[in-house]
Amino acid sequence: MSSTYPFGQGVVKLISTDWLYEHMKDKDLMILDVQPNIHDYIQEHIPGAIYLNEGLLRNYVGDQPARWVPPDVIQPVLREAGLRADVPLVVYTGLGAYKGWGDGLEQTMMAYSLARYGHKNILVLNGGLNKWKAEERPLSKECPRVQTSEFTVVVQRDFYVDYDEFVAMKDREDVIVLDARPPDVYEGQGPWRKPGHIPGAVNLPWASLMDDKNKAWLKPDHEIRKILDAHGVTPDRTIITSCGTGREATNEFMLFNFYLGYPRVKNHEGAFTEWVSHPENSTVTGKTPF
Repeated sequence: MSSTYPFGQGVVKLISTDWLYEHMKDKDLMILDVQPNIHDYIQEHIPGAIYLNEGLLRNYVGDQPARWVPPDVIQPVLREAGLRADVPLVVYTGLGAYKGWGDGLEQTMMAYSLARYGHKNILVLNGGLNKWKAEERPLSKECPRVQTSEFTVVVQRDFYVDYDEFVAMKDREDVIVLDARPPDVYEGQGPWRKPGHIPGAVNLPWASLMDDKNKAWLKPDHEIRKILDAHGVTPDRTIITSCGTGREATNEFMLFNFYLGYPRVKNHEGAFTEWVSHPENSTVTGKTPF
């Protein structure tokens, strides 16, 4: 997207590499590296950045393998990392120089989750580390020391819908469910016990909204608007973002809720994994929602 930065509204905004370069030494700014592997961070990171892995955000609950961890689990982690709810926090990822495992979603997953847990000032780096490196900006191997904080987790319950809420809402005329998974998985057999998608869900692959070569970099405004128009995504509808486990959907939740400021956006955190855990639920294969 191309706008004046920071761009967006609410507790999460988008920033450019230019903006970060100008502000990276601000004393009231924290930088969080969320590359896929700790060795990626050790090998190279933006100067001053600390590291946090997104794997800490979810665990196995009941029969669900990827649920957001409860407050008493994540709060000590965020305190040890020195996060403070009102201090501006830049979040970025990269392809990963060590193994190349990055897919771009690390930064939306982390930003969504920290906002969900009550952080009030998050800045997502548009283009991430790969854009930063392409512009030959400084890198570091130094690991800064952090002071523990008193971060208090306050779960933002209005960010997401649970299973019962999703079932009650999904077929309403004023609601659109967006499945952010790739088309081949939406249409056919993925890793789940059933093929296809939730009946009524419209396929809007998260990667289609991103730059072809850098999946941490949003496409320009006019291209995104064209894609949304083609999928019937309008601000007068309640938008439920969904996917396989809730992770891919964070990309679209961030876009609609924070960057575009749509008034009614919910993340279906249980997503397709939760849907097919109920044997009575049907699925649909093919390109169409029904």
